[in-house]
Amino acid sequence: MTSPNAFPVQPLSPLDGRYRPAVAPLGDYLSEAGLNRARVEVEVEWLIALTDRSLFETSPLPGDVKEQLRGLYRDFGQAEIDWLAEKEAVTRHDVKAVEYLVRDRLSALGLDAIAELTHFACTSEDINSVSYALTVKRAVENVWLPALDAVIAKLRELGVEHADAAMLSRTHGQPATPSTMGKELAVFAWRLERVRAQIAASDYLAKFSGATGTWSAHLSADPDADWPTIAREYVEGLGLGFNVLTTQIESHDWQVELYDRVRHVGGILHNLATDIWTYISIGYFTQIPVAGATGSSTMPHKINPIRFENAEANLELSAALLGSLSQTLVTSRMQRDLTDSTTQRNIGVAFGHSLLALDNLRRGLGEISLAREVLLDDLDHNWEVLAEAIQTVIRAEVVAGRSTISDPYALLKELTRGHRVGAAELAEFVEGLEIGDAAKQRLLALTPATYTGLAERLAQ
Repeated sequence: MTSPNAFPVQPLSPLDGRYRPAVAPLGDYLSEAGLNRARVEVEVEWLIALTDRSLFETSPLPGDVKEQLRGLYRDFGQAEIDWLAEKEAVTRHDVKAVEYLVRDRLSALGLDAIAELTHFACTSEDINSVSYALTVKRAVENVWLPALDAVIAKLRELGVEHADAAMLSRTHGQPATPSTMGKELAVFAWRLERVRAQIAASDYLAKFSGATGTWSAHLSADPDADWPTIAREYVEGLGLGFNVLTTQIESHDWQVELYDRVRHVGGILHNLATDIWTYISIGYFTQIPVAGATGSSTMPHKINPIRFENAEANLELSAALLGSLSQTLVTSRMQRDLTDSTTQRNIGVAFGHSLLALDNLRRGLGEISLAREVLLDDLDHNWEVLAEAIQTVIRAEVVAGRSTISDPYALLKELTRGHRVGAAELAEFVEGLEIGDAAKQRLLALTPATYTGLAERLAQ
């Protein structure tokens, strides 16, 4: 039943509504229009490739004519979007509608003589495999990777800025050997850069071998042509890898590999979001107020860590979609089924949630300030973390013959486990140790704030 207060048509997804500004660049590639523009490109470039080889007694097209043809996808816009929507309403087949569009434009250009080379010997999946490879590759390289790079760059910047900011570590949530905030942020940059390199080196594969991957129709039309080589050179000329052995579809394994790696990045980013959220909650970071912004609808003092919470949620949504894509796309019944068709239409949604998370993380990392005094105060209340250093020095002294203490670990456990020990108590304890004077002086000079090992150098 229609609601009496039905709205005008509204976007169902928040990516196309509330969050549109943050994800809009992906629409140039991973939208329906972006896919159709790529399909037109694939059809046009195949036609040019066939005539360049003078197949079926054709001649290579003049340069100006090629440019006119390439204008069909370079100038693809609202007129073509509307034309395809109207045609698909009749054909009930999206790729066939694209073929008709190209034929229509060929006729307008006076190129009816080569119209039958449009979609020549192609199954829809030849066009789709190339089109998806092109659109995903361009979306990743032109939109998603730059957004990831912006987050990595911010982490590197903060890592260097806070390289010397000693902080209490909290392994298992408990006070532990100090580190520096810069080193901890550098860990995330280091992890992300490693997986980013894998993504940057991804394969983007396409097939172009006909209805069941056998070039059967091609050979029927010209048995003397080297169709696998023609197809390979065509696909590789578009900047893609060529998959020579397939069924009707390209097997999607490259997509599974890519989406699993993007999901891996999302997991690291999720870890970053929850850690920064926790650091904010214990006062290590303060949030920089944004003029006019409301932190809480009822508590005026609050600045909620919304950037990191939003990123966390969107990374979870992205991970779920990417996981579903990987699980579905890896399988196709016999030589073809259509489960991948509707699945692949959600590639943009999966990347959209990831891109939104990246945008929030980049913004969030720029809206926090390190409270160094809180870090130092926390360290000063946890002198017991030096127990590790003391028992390790004692062990070294025993080996060197300068101590006869029998169980250094047990000695320090009795002193520190389950209760707080201050600077004075530790100093008195160290003074009474049977160890060499040089080792004793090193321990007496040590504080929780200076017990950070190589953390600063690692961050730098």
